[in-house]
Amino acid sequence: MLFTLAWRNIWRNRRRTLITAAAVMFAIFFAVFMESIQRGAWNYMLDSVINFYYGYVQVHEKGYWAEPSVDASMAYDTSLEQQLRGIPGLLGASARIETFALAANGEQTTGVLVVGVDPAAEDSLTRLSSRLQAGRYWENADAGQVLVADGVAARLGIGLGDTLILLSQGYHGANAAGKYAVGGLLHFGSPDLNKRMVYLPRMAAAHWLDANGRATSLALRVADKRSVPGVVAGLQSRLDTSRYEVMRWEQLLPELLEAKALDSASSRIVMLVLYLIIAFGVFGTILMMLKEREREMGVLIGIGMRRQQLAIITWVEILLMSSLGVVAGIALSLPIVMYFHHHPIDLIIMGESAVKAYEKFGFEAILPASVDIDIFTSQALIILAITSVLAIYPFWQIARMDAVRSMRA
Repeated sequence: MLFTLAWRNIWRNRRRTLITAAAVMFAIFFAVFMESIQRGAWNYMLDSVINFYYGYVQVHEKGYWAEPSVDASMAYDTSLEQQLRGIPGLLGASARIETFALAANGEQTTGVLVVGVDPAAEDSLTRLSSRLQAGRYWENADAGQVLVADGVAARLGIGLGDTLILLSQGYHGANAAGKYAVGGLLHFGSPDLNKRMVYLPRMAAAHWLDANGRATSLALRVADKRSVPGVVAGLQSRLDTSRYEVMRWEQLLPELLEAKALDSASSRIVMLVLYLIIAFGVFGTILMMLKEREREMGVLIGIGMRRQQLAIITWVEILLMSSLGVVAGIALSLPIVMYFHHHPIDLIIMGESAVKAYEKFGFEAILPASVDIDIFTSQALIILAITSVLAIYPFWQIARMDAVRSMRA
């Protein structure tokens, strides 16, 4: 009965109802769109770095990450792999041997990160073969060809079939010099990776560095992000933690987490301003509603209607108007968010400066939208919570209302 009365009351003044619902609708739309773009962009950035190289969990020799070098590598054989089997959520592992090197072609040189990988295991972890823009992925583990990121290739002026010279320091000070044919060109979502990555099969890289039977890191393939805590706990219980260190991606990339936290804080400030604007708009509607119906409410109280019932009807009216705006806002934002999820915003339209700003952080200047359901539900619940709190005001106003005076208004 009270709900029916409230529903009829909000349509007695259609203009007020539609204006209030429209205000809530646009608030939901802007809040959902902003959060979806922000979350989608960060998810894309993290995936570009984590899934295409680091992995969500890595295992190193104790102290390697503090001072990475081939000398701090760990002995690697099948016994280490056997200790990893059976851990829930752990799908596989890719052993790597990594070092920085000087890459040269003719008179052109540049610094690169050379990563020796097991072809099949690395492809399962990072889908490295899908990054190929030209050439072919290795067919066997002892192939002698390198895969070069397209940024490195452009800087050195090399292409498929050309020779790349690599100079570095090997295990225990050994000289590491080698020349390799370029077998493929890679492209990564992260500009930083594009400018420095060179891949070799691990056996060839170990021979080049005089580090046979060794690996600098073991990158792990997990089922999903939620599996990471369980995988880390399983590894720490099985491995000798005085010798090995197990690191999550948050420990591998603390700067990225700090940048995300800073960006989220600034976004919350913008959201707070938006919520305040909507709160004032809804509160203005409540004040107008009470003033316009002051005489009506006085009559209802005078003929015996309980003040509590009258306040509940008013509270339901406000929630109904807000709910209409919430539903309309989600209906408006959903197709737009879906569109930008499948067609990400390319910041090239904002000029070269915007692209370079993103590249400074090692990210591709693309902003895809996230379609996580909790973005829609959380914004809807926040707006409804705000209006629910504001709708308490009529309880106080009606409780202190003078019925006789109101009937004379």
